Amino acid sequence: MDTLTKPQERTSERLEDTFRPLFFRLRHLEDKKRLEVLMERNPGIMLFDTIYDQLFELVKIKNPAIRLSPEQSDAGIQEHLGGLTFQEYGVWVYYPWSRRLVHLLDNEEFGRVRTNRNNCKITREEQQLLSTKKIGIIGLSIGHAVAMTLATERSVGELRLADYDLIELSNLNRIQTSTHNLGMNKSVTAARAIAEIDPFIQVRIFRNGISEGNIDDFLTENGKLDMLVEVCDGLDIKVLARHRARHFEIPVVMDTSDRGMIDIERFDKEPQRPILHGLLPDIDPSSLKNLSTQEKIQIVGKIINTNEISERLKASLHEVGKTISSWPQLGSAVALGGAITTDTCRKILLGMNVESGRFYVDIDRIIGAV
Repeated sequence: MDTLTKPQERTSERLEDTFRPLFFRLRHLEDKKRLEVLMERNPGIMLFDTIYDQLFELVKIKNPAIRLSPEQSDAGIQEHLGGLTFQEYGVWVYYPWSRRLVHLLDNEEFGRVRTNRNNCKITREEQQLLSTKKIGIIGLSIGHAVAMTLATERSVGELRLADYDLIELSNLNRIQTSTHNLGMNKSVTAARAIAEIDPFIQVRIFRNGISEGNIDDFLTENGKLDMLVEVCDGLDIKVLARHRARHFEIPVVMDTSDRGMIDIERFDKEPQRPILHGLLPDIDPSSLKNLSTQEKIQIVGKIINTNEISERLKASLHEVGKTISSWPQLGSAVALGGAITTDTCRKILLGMNVESGRFYVDIDRIIGAV
């Protein structure tokens, strides 16, 4: 994380493109001066300081078997400060896009408190291992839910997000974001939301989306991805991403937000595995560009197997380009997909026995609503 970047170093970056917060550790004189300059230049900054409450939680979880009195907790906090003032302790995080300055525990203690309720479903050793993992997400509609769930659970150390598209009003049926983000790049919107949940998760964005020219950088630059989540609409990119992920032996997971279907391709274990389970013939990704709506539907039908999709989605495919502009996606299905995908990624990253294949968490069938 860029901890010492001076505010003036980012003057060339437009505010609407900014997604990285600034960090100030006031026990360091340089950071203290930087923050003073920032406050002088931005008198409207909103201040949020709950460091005492965060330290109270930290002391409590370090003594889980003891019910501490307020006096004992306060004494524990004072001892933990080790001579620092409350203002000097931890880190001040500034979010330029919202003009908020938030006082937080620093990375290690922040993570320990924030993930405390994960124990023991995720052990501390597993949590530490997950913090070293890199996950790439292509497509930030369904992918937004995946990114938010991964970040909330802290099942990742670095996220790479790719989408060229902008937030539109019709996206808000499934992307949980605010109306003031309309017109914002989807990857920037997701990166900001992640930073506001956990500013210590590393985030890189590819705001122009994925292409033949940058796919290898997305997958390998500054360390190869441990997992690729592909949930984009572009058929050529679906195929291209799998070809390159297979080349680099990176597992791929895809969610379709229909019948809770999760698609798993363990190219890390099976580098010769046919992409998309062989449902498409060996095809040149460039041949999938500029297809008509009906041609796209035919390809999508092969990928998702129209015999296995829900009746409502099956009916919708016949209406695309006629009475509806695109195939539908419900917020509840996208949220479910975010959960299933996160759970699957975590298990693979922790070395659990997850096999390639296509699996369903079909709520209608489980509950019996069909």
